[in-house]
Amino acid sequence: MDAAQFKDALIILGAAAVVVPIFHSLKVSPVLGYVLIGMVVGPFGLGAFAADIPWLSYITIKDKDGISHMAEFGVVLLLFMIGLELSLERLRLMRRLVFGLGAVQLIASVLAIATVAYIVTRDVAVSSVIGLALAMSSTAIVTQILAERRQLTAPWGRASFAVLLFQDIAVVPILFAVGVMGGGSGHGALLPQLAIALLKAALTVAAVFAGGRIVLRPLFRRVAQTDKPELFMAACLLVIIATSLATAAAGLSLAMGALIAGLLLAETEYRRQIEVMIDPFKGLLVGVFLISVGMSVDVPRIWAEPLAVAAASAGLIAAKALIVALAAPLFGLTIAQGVRSGMVLGPGSEFSFVILALAGSVGLIGDDTVAFLLIVAALTMAAIPLLQTIGKVLERQLSPVAAPHPATLIPVPEDPGPRVIIAGFGRVGRVTAGLLNAHNVPFLAVDANADTVARARDEGHDVYYGNVKQIEFLRRCGIATARALVLTMDAPKAASEVVPIARAERADLQIIVRARDADHAAELYRLGATDAVPETVESSLQLGEAVLVDVGVPMGLAIASIHEKRAEIRAHHRVRPRVRAPG
Repeated sequence: MDAAQFKDALIILGAAAVVVPIFHSLKVSPVLGYVLIGMVVGPFGLGAFAADIPWLSYITIKDKDGISHMAEFGVVLLLFMIGLELSLERLRLMRRLVFGLGAVQLIASVLAIATVAYIVTRDVAVSSVIGLALAMSSTAIVTQILAERRQLTAPWGRASFAVLLFQDIAVVPILFAVGVMGGGSGHGALLPQLAIALLKAALTVAAVFAGGRIVLRPLFRRVAQTDKPELFMAACLLVIIATSLATAAAGLSLAMGALIAGLLLAETEYRRQIEVMIDPFKGLLVGVFLISVGMSVDVPRIWAEPLAVAAASAGLIAAKALIVALAAPLFGLTIAQGVRSGMVLGPGSEFSFVILALAGSVGLIGDDTVAFLLIVAALTMAAIPLLQTIGKVLERQLSPVAAPHPATLIPVPEDPGPRVIIAGFGRVGRVTAGLLNAHNVPFLAVDANADTVARARDEGHDVYYGNVKQIEFLRRCGIATARALVLTMDAPKAASEVVPIARAERADLQIIVRARDADHAAELYRLGATDAVPETVESSLQLGEAVLVDVGVPMGLAIASIHEKRAEIRAHHRVRPRVRAPG
């Protein structure tokens, strides 16, 4: 590794340590930060002035090929981590989206883009390659954003990932077709060669899956037994690189092999530890890839042809987004979800670079056209974080008003009588209701989640839908005659809002609240709670009781000690005397 490569690494580390945290504090996606860094330090940014201003050579990267291997490995690690988040079963359930929506999106996008390109170029081969290149979407950036925002399991997130996965699979025949067109092979030889290539890829994937199921678990068990983190890391890298190289040898992408490795390891007990070890490297190396994207943006040409670049970029995003939005209802999604998915799938892709570079090398497309299309691909990729935000707003505006959930239509009894009101019918609420039932204490349970209410009523529980933060709803529930109000919901802020409302309505009401911790309990006492039960304190008291009994302290003495400690903790946090109900 020469001094220039060390300098490039230093620039990248400086960007990660200094610039990206600034973007994070401004609540701007780090993706945009890395791309802008690439534009500034790349050959079309400050690097263009390095020959005239020598000191700029110390803070610029002249050749993106020098960081290309790190950039590609970043995408590989990203797809590996995505594989860990998924599972083979979840992937199987997504097959309709992958081979349905994915196929429709790719075919329709290729046809639409190629048609526009033909109008401009009047060349079938050139327009076909342009359609194939720009129809692809950025696996690296879109999956990074989905992972950051935890949207992989959301309907639009699943649809986006399914389309990306189909595109990754389609890369093999696309690259093969471009190579054949450039080589001038006859159409008669095309189909047999393509069939052989696809068969080779399918056999390789099957072999990787079969070998992984046999080898991976025993391998990681032996490595884990050594209790040496460096060996565990080595095993992770071995699996990632080996599977990536195997799929690359079959004509698939390196990233596809890494995805398969992640899917296989997601089924093992080592999944979480692997995530912890790989995630920091993944984030940094994906940053390198994004910097390389920014370095591809020819800033001077954008200034020279601003209208052409803007029109091509906007048209590409709009056409692909519209195709996904219109196709979405065919596969169980709403148009609003399709719009949000289409906004992130509309830009170009890292595969656009690969396809265009290959087309240029075999003489299918001229260098000037390739350079222009690379600008469009890079700029639209840089806009993905902004497009995701726009898509979120559009989804909210386009979503129809949902029909009321059946549970929300169940009226609360007009006069429930003197009962205990349980607000929140989750895990804690169910336990509380069970104890009241055991002692024949009547209660009325409410919850603000319609699905929870419907599920509980199906099970035979007397639960109603409503928002206890509304005093009118509490009155409807019979707070005027209630024996107690029990707040069991796992929402500290909501509990803090309800307590003063209920206390203002009835000064003598018993208000028992589930608290997050001791500090939250103290706040609830100040607001008027009769009893606040911190989850963390109760857990420690139960643990202490178990310890006392297990070491030989008699059960009665142990229970007495726990009661004394509980009273001591409550007295410490209670800042106002409790108001007891008469009698």
